Amino acid sequence: MAPPKPGELTFVAPRGAKKPPRHLADLSPAERKEAVAATGEKPFRAKQLSQHYFARFTQDPEQWTDIPAGARQKLADELLPELMSVVRHVSCDEDTTRKTLWRLHDGTLVESVLMRYPDRVTMCISSQAGCGMNCPFCATGQAGLDRNLSTAEIVHQIVDGVRALRDGEVPGGPANLSNIVFMGMGEPLANYKRVLGSIRRLTDPTPDGLGLSQRGITVSTVGLVPAMLRFADEGLKCRLAVSLHAPDDELRDTLVPVNTRWKVREVLDAAWEYAAKSGRRISIEYALIRDINDQAWRADLLGRLLKGKRVHVNLIPLNPTPGSKWTASRPEDEQEFVRALRAHGVPTTVRDTRGQEIDGACGQLAASEPTE
Repeated sequence: MAPPKPGELTFVAPRGAKKPPRHLADLSPAERKEAVAATGEKPFRAKQLSQHYFARFTQDPEQWTDIPAGARQKLADELLPELMSVVRHVSCDEDTTRKTLWRLHDGTLVESVLMRYPDRVTMCISSQAGCGMNCPFCATGQAGLDRNLSTAEIVHQIVDGVRALRDGEVPGGPANLSNIVFMGMGEPLANYKRVLGSIRRLTDPTPDGLGLSQRGITVSTVGLVPAMLRFADEGLKCRLAVSLHAPDDELRDTLVPVNTRWKVREVLDAAWEYAAKSGRRISIEYALIRDINDQAWRADLLGRLLKGKRVHVNLIPLNPTPGSKWTASRPEDEQEFVRALRAHGVPTTVRDTRGQEIDGACGQLAASEPTE
């Protein structure tokens, strides 16, 4: 096994775990041609398969009328195996928010959420099954890490969402996907190689990929500094979101345990490096937790850390998990927090929380599903 590159965390799969099957979306266009040729078919069939998957969203070989009937199932088996199946969809907000629970090939459960607003459609996707960051207020973090998702398992969440929008499965008529946020289950930069591969697939021109804009993609991190610096050198135009949750190391060591390794100022310095190289504004994610991190003096400290930087603060009223001692801030404390940040000239908004009645917090739906 090759040693990890700087910023890449290693992950040892549980004994007996099966790797996800190889899929078209795991491969670059050149690798797809090689894989098709290895089946005995002409390499140009790779472009046809890409067209079916990324543009037509047709995975049924019987519909691939531009491919000889005798080759369809063989190509499907080799390059378009079933990666994941829907366990259930749950909806709220008049069906404009739809959460999907997926079962992967090995029985692992992950989640994605599609949110339709009047002016945009956003999908929140998972990059890992579970999470190893151990943040105590997060349902996924408390469940622990099962495994990394493959590039194709990440991509397929979006492909299915784009298909659902095209087919009018979400009320409001056919629509296009506006934004993708890597804020579902997992720490994206702890699955660096596959997350980067998924971004390439999502933004490669059709039919090699979905042809989406990098500027519509946000990648979240709790602050894996070496990976953040490596990400800054990729030449991407994605937005980086830092899940800060506390401006002082004493509290953040508890709320975001990775802070014991990389402190607040190191994390922010890496974020400013990404902003400088990408030209994109940094998003600071801050879950407001009652009587824990929502004091006015912490808002003032955060404002002083961020003042004058290319940044936007996204305050998130905590979506509590069942039985948790953590809950959302009082409205008056939230308002004071916003006022204090804006007094420093820091652009600040409060996230429109959705999905509380459908186990909307990341990891809640998977946690509520009986194991097989």
